[in-house]
Amino acid sequence: MSLKVRPGSSREEVVRGPDGDLKVYIRQAPVDGKANKALIGVLSEYYKVKKSDIRIIAGGTSRNKIVEVDMQH
Repeated sequence: MSLKVRPGSSREEVVRGPDGDLKVYIRQAPVDGKANKALIGVLSEYYKVKKSDIRIIAGGTSRNKIVEVDMQH
């Protein structure tokens, strides 16, 4: 799935827009991969899966990312 990340936000939440796109707000700044780790944490809570079931496929250094969530476990 594709999503847009808003690092450095005052909140941590996942918002589904009217077009179905996800926007993920995270507090962590995009430094040394910390925002990506925070993103995985927020998504794991949202989808109720383990952090290891989420992978960033593309956009590791971009706000626009493609993420894979393994819902089989």
